[in-house]
Amino acid sequence: MKEFYVICDNIRSLENIGSIFRTSDALGVSKIFLCGISGKPPNHKISKTALGAEKTIPFEYYRQVGRLIDKLKNPSADSGQKKVQIVALEQAKSAIEYTKFKPKFPLALIMGNEVKGISKKILQKSDKIIFLPMSGQKESLNVSVAFGVAGYYIINKKL
Repeated sequence: MKEFYVICDNIRSLENIGSIFRTSDALGVSKIFLCGISGKPPNHKISKTALGAEKTIPFEYYRQVGRLIDKLKNPSADSGQKKVQIVALEQAKSAIEYTKFKPKFPLALIMGNEVKGISKKILQKSDKIIFLPMSGQKESLNVSVAFGVAGYYIINKKL
């Protein structure tokens, strides 16, 4: 099975974190990285939406997402880890529509803060930026819903 990681960068809603855990379980995600202000299990609000997935998906916490990205992109020679493709899910000028994206594994998908999104600094560290086209009045979906859409696309390309 090819490695598929999820990075939650400064996601403030514990319910969104729980939903991301639950969807990650359905997708067979290898690990979730919780960064910055993102909440982490054990937590009642996470458990309420994760419905036990917080116990089945491995996770790690990193205070600084930039350091995590550097580690994933440039693993030490003795770690046995492969270089991970870093993909940001964000509305940006350089972003490509998610259905035009060709994933390469191992891959880590970053989702950012519900209001501020992913910082420019982290977008610059990303190998690719993908976006979901919007037809309505709102410019984006809820972060956990957007993850579900992009995650299922990526996993189906993996299979």
